[in-house]
Amino acid sequence: MKKESLKELSVADLNERLEQAREQLVKMNLNHAASPLENPNVIRATRKNIARILTELRRREIEQSK
Repeated sequence: MKKESLKELSVADLNERLEQAREQLVKMNLNHAASPLENPNVIRATRKNIARILTELRRREIEQSK
């Protein structure tokens, strides 16, 4: 997910996507521990996506407190 598309989402949508991404990451890690994933780079991409969402939420929190 790109930074520009995250800016268009509401806080509730961002929180929902964050929750989904975290659940997906846990499932992928468990599956990868049991048997290697076909493309383990999706774990890295999911972690980066979580970081992007958290960054956008923090940016809005700081902006709101000004």
